[in-house]
Amino acid sequence: MWTRHRRRSPLRHLVLPIFATGVLAYFGHHAINGSLGLTSGQQYEERIAKLKAELQSLETRRAALDKKTAMLRDGSLERDMIDEQARRLLGLTRSNEIVILQ
Repeated sequence: MWTRHRRRSPLRHLVLPIFATGVLAYFGHHAINGSLGLTSGQQYEERIAKLKAELQSLETRRAALDKKTAMLRDGSLERDMIDEQARRLLGLTRSNEIVILQ
């Protein structure tokens, strides 16, 4: 009966540390650069600031539009405002009028 003995590789002691290093490097990279990592936190903060500025401008615009629509409601109809809106929407002017675009 033949018994075959294999020599153990001297690199077998390095397999587990190399594998563990690879796994740690993978998760470390994603902890810093991933979608929920440290750098994405800064990007979220910048986006939040940008969206808050946009919200502020939209609220200002909405207030201006609310003010204009308040002038068109029943009980407070202003003839000049209705005339101005109708001419702007229809694109009609008289020959003796001067149009100032804002």
